[in-house]
Amino acid sequence: MSISKKNFGKTTDGIEINLFTLENSNGMKATITNHGGIVVSLTAADKNGNFDDVVLGYDTIEDYFKGNNFFGALIGRCGNRIENSTFKINDTEYNVTKNEGENHLHGGLKGFDKVVWTAKIIEADDDTLQLSYLSKDGEEGYPGNLNVIVTYTLTSDNALSIKYSAISDKDTIVNLTNHSYFNLSGHSSGDILTHKLMINSDKFTINNKNSIPTGQLQEVDSTPMNFKTLTTVGKNIDSDYEQIQFGAGYDHNWMLNSNGNLNEKAAQLVDEVSGRVMDVYTTKPAVQLYSSNFLDGSDIGKGGAKYERRTAICLETQYVPNAINLKDFNSPILKAGDEYNHTTIYKFSVI
Repeated sequence: MSISKKNFGKTTDGIEINLFTLENSNGMKATITNHGGIVVSLTAADKNGNFDDVVLGYDTIEDYFKGNNFFGALIGRCGNRIENSTFKINDTEYNVTKNEGENHLHGGLKGFDKVVWTAKIIEADDDTLQLSYLSKDGEEGYPGNLNVIVTYTLTSDNALSIKYSAISDKDTIVNLTNHSYFNLSGHSSGDILTHKLMINSDKFTINNKNSIPTGQLQEVDSTPMNFKTLTTVGKNIDSDYEQIQFGAGYDHNWMLNSNGNLNEKAAQLVDEVSGRVMDVYTTKPAVQLYSSNFLDGSDIGKGGAKYERRTAICLETQYVPNAINLKDFNSPILKAGDEYNHTTIYKFSVI
């Protein structure tokens, strides 16, 4: 196991940005930058032992500055959407930044994906990169000084483990996630419509036309949202089902049967061409599936790759989107002095 570090450029105001490469004894590598905690690349072996990079991203930090698709990013304070960019805690109303029409998305105009984190290498059996950041009271409209620590570990059994912890001096909301775009055939290999997906879930949250949950749950049975067993992603992605039409494909939240049990599989993604398999485990109660419906080829990625529509899948472990304004779901409120602790694991193997 090893971690190396190199320069990855500077911010516009001169702050140095670094790129860290974690490598395990099997040859698997994860490169992560302390700008936005972004997973820049993730190389995994196929069934023939050949390695390829299975996440979308850019070659330069300048491209990340310009990009707006959250490739590989650490998302916070609150992942996904907050309706009308407003919420109440203890009868006090807070207004956070509007950055998707009237709504708040992925932490705002300068969310956790756009700040420079303090990096620390922790040497152990499985080497770990630790990133820390103080999100000050009022940042993007959120209450409380929030101290956040996120650790990335590449394990000897080919898993990328991401552990999130946070503590605040005021009651606030926290919903941290990772926004990697996965293509198990390789980041530049084209669409993911033949990938197969399993989500360990019986129910998904009904969205309105702005992709925000209404508070209603729907059984997945007899709908295009049924991924209880491995199902080809492209099978129903162009269905006339209203929910699919709202998202121009999949951009929805599923309630996980694993319900916080890190030992129970939350989701599985399979690419039979390469033989790669990715199993997802999480302590979070839900997962957002996004089938990169709005990529359009204008993003030129690593090695000159054109990222067209539906060339990747995001599996963002989370609380329910807009849960702060919905009474029947796990609350994203973090009480002052309490600790936020969650883990998500992306484990790779072959068939």
